[in-house]
Amino acid sequence: MNRITLRLVQGAMVAMMAAMIVLVFGNVVLRYVFNSGIAFSEEASRFIFMWLTLTGALLVMHDKAHLGMSTVVSRLGETGQRACRLLADAGALACCLLLAHGAWQLVAIGMDDRAPVTGVPLGVVYACLLVCSVGMAAMLLHGLWRLASGRMAQHELVPQSGASGE
Repeated sequence: MNRITLRLVQGAMVAMMAAMIVLVFGNVVLRYVFNSGIAFSEEASRFIFMWLTLTGALLVMHDKAHLGMSTVVSRLGETGQRACRLLADAGALACCLLLAHGAWQLVAIGMDDRAPVTGVPLGVVYACLLVCSVGMAAMLLHGLWRLASGRMAQHELVPQSGASGE
């Protein structure tokens, strides 16, 4: 993911979080102070939360910050580390492809159904699964290609999640 795309995704996440805060806080204030509320607030904030969570998972995958079993793998030699990386990435890719397949079907079915309050097609809501799984699959494919072609350096074989402190 290039820097511009990364900044756009991060900006979109900030905007989604801000929208969620405004919707939920505004609804709470309206309910307790004015005894009314925003009808679509709960549903819209739930949909935004889904997109926010899965977009965040995609960014965490990009940063190689997902939890992993690096204690054992880091003690193996380079060949063992490469084998473990291959197995882990291939397994994760298989899961992402299954998720993408199911998400595609869910999006296609959901385009005919609409959310009861907002009227948003549910396929648009479920598309976050498709975007996340396809994005992760692309990153995993790129990593597998680098691993198979020998372009992945040894220090990249065992991701050190959370150690950078950025």
